[in-house]
Amino acid sequence: MPLFDREGLREDVWQPAEDALPTADSILVELRHLDVALVGLRPGRQLGVAVPNTTKIDALRPYFEDVALMSIAFPSYGDGRGFSLAKLLREEGFKGILRASGPLIADQFSYALFCGFDEIKLPAAMAARQPVAQWLKAEKLISRTYQRGYDGGNILDQRRAARLRQAD
Repeated sequence: MPLFDREGLREDVWQPAEDALPTADSILVELRHLDVALVGLRPGRQLGVAVPNTTKIDALRPYFEDVALMSIAFPSYGDGRGFSLAKLLREEGFKGILRASGPLIADQFSYALFCGFDEIKLPAAMAARQPVAQWLKAEKLISRTYQRGYDGGNILDQRRAARLRQAD
């Protein structure tokens, strides 16, 4: 599963807990195992947590200082709850790495970055259909959105303003 950010491909240093070697520096655990992992965390190691996109912010807030990475699962590219969760995490003060993990599409890259994601981890099948170079190109090409909150307004607001100008 390729991992990339706005600069391109990068090495994934986070090892899932079940695969982690005793010498691993960065370990990724599921949310249900986080409390146990925190108790047993050896000095010098980093802990990351993998969470479903349905996770409530209240369940994550107590761990902001304890984890260096939160990996939010996307079950499909059409399920945008992970974007909302990422935005909430950033608004609430999470400073660590935010990873989107799952079958997203290149058209969503700019929005993922806007919501606070630092990196994307794609399933191999999705990466074969849309290589990382396509994602990096899409980030620069797609500058207008339907969502509010971007600089310059969104497509729907711009269309509405244009209609109002025509009516005058």
